[in-house]
Amino acid sequence: MTRNRSASIIIAAAVLLAGLLAGLRTGAFSKNGPETIQSVYVPVYSSIYHGDREREFHLAVTLSIRNSDMSHSIVIDRVDYFDSSGELLKRYLAVKRTIGPLESVQYVVRESDKKGGIGANFIVRWRSSRPVSEPVIESVMIGTGGQQGISFTSRGVIIKEK
Repeated sequence: MTRNRSASIIIAAAVLLAGLLAGLRTGAFSKNGPETIQSVYVPVYSSIYHGDREREFHLAVTLSIRNSDMSHSIVIDRVDYFDSSGELLKRYLAVKRTIGPLESVQYVVRESDKKGGIGANFIVRWRSSRPVSEPVIESVMIGTGGQQGISFTSRGVIIKEK
């Protein structure tokens, strides 16, 4: 093997290793052994305050769970909705749900459902029996009233991992 070819192989291996390490460091891949289980806290706002009088502006909420892995499914076994005081309002799953590679699922809290309040949240628990890219779990809030409209997003945060 020539010296140039050996150097090229070493450089390619170093680049590949750096990419894998960057993926692990940024959470692009699940870091736990053969089975991963994560609980993800997703802040949502079924209402927010606006104006000097702190009037409530009600919002529709869409919880989006996106399997970012290109090859493997993940299993969602918990999607629970809580109000501002931490009381469970609704369990969205009666049975586990498998989400295929690059598939997305959504859960909606209607704008007319005012029970959640400003501190509402979802707890999503997902699992995989093999290393996978972590899913993207986020919420989108949108509301309109008269001539006013508002929309924004919020990302989930891992609160428990096994």
